[in-house]
Amino acid sequence: MLLKDIVAVKALEDFKLDLQFEDGISGVVHLNELIQFTGVFAPLLDPAYFAQVRVDPDLGTVCWENGADLDPLVLYAHVTGQAITLKQPQLF
Repeated sequence: MLLKDIVAVKALEDFKLDLQFEDGISGVVHLNELIQFTGVFAPLLDPAYFAQVRVDPDLGTVCWENGADLDPLVLYAHVTGQAITLKQPQLF
């Protein structure tokens, strides 16, 4: 699976994010199924703070002001239902 950047995000109720990827794929992820709200993710429990999510164009993923971010590969796999597979380098 190739890395796909996130180009748009909208915070929804109940810790959901509506995501759009650069290839046109879009969908909703339920963060409470993906993360524990501890450490850097603890502030996301505040709905007002959660709503401040934005896309970092340099990272190609969603992030918050406190430095919390999520792996776009994991989010893409969650939206599409595809398994994450890493290609092994070929030896010649």
